[in-house]
Amino acid sequence: MAYRAERLGQLIQEKISALILEGRVKDKRVSAFLSITRVKVSEDISFADVYVSDIRSKADIERGAQGLQSAAGFIQSQLNEVMRIRKIPRLRFHADSSLRDGFDLVKKLEELVPQGAGEGADDAAAVPGAVLGETEAGR
Repeated sequence: MAYRAERLGQLIQEKISALILEGRVKDKRVSAFLSITRVKVSEDISFADVYVSDIRSKADIERGAQGLQSAAGFIQSQLNEVMRIRKIPRLRFHADSSLRDGFDLVKKLEELVPQGAGEGADDAAAVPGAVLGETEAGR
């Protein structure tokens, strides 16, 4: 049963993502920047927790999740038309800031690395094994 719920979650993720990209969800809080990061379907297939992220601000993620929750009835009806299963799980949308947090982390890491660092002959000094190897060879 767990495999079935997992597979159903993947299918729901694909279908909702397509609805968003095609602009079929008309709520103004739902933008093409929204991304469905994962879907967790309950074992009894009664609920599907849909996690929504955005590369923009965390406020945009919250608004997007609220917009999708408002359109949940429409989305469920669309899923019912294309999936042909007996019971479509009730959708619950949650904001997921992991995508935004990842972009922020990459930006911070890029700021820490000075421009031009890692180029040229100093590369060996940046590798711990290279410096350690030199000291061992001198013994």
